[in-house]
Amino acid sequence: MAVPRKKVTRARRGKRRSHLALVAQNMTECPNCGELKRSHHVCGACGHYDGREVVAAKPETDADDDAA
Repeated sequence: MAVPRKKVTRARRGKRRSHLALVAQNMTECPNCGELKRSHHVCGACGHYDGREVVAAKPETDADDDAA
């Protein structure tokens, strides 16, 4: 059975975990529609990337239609 030989101190554990923090995503404005999008990703609102439409945009539906 593998058992640690010595207790790992809080300082050593903290040094190991110092690079595990989450970083906020870089958001840029879409040049086509103006919505915020992640850099180097397709815009989720309009489906454009690098000046051309890559993904067809989904038509917006009203929530009132689903309630009936």
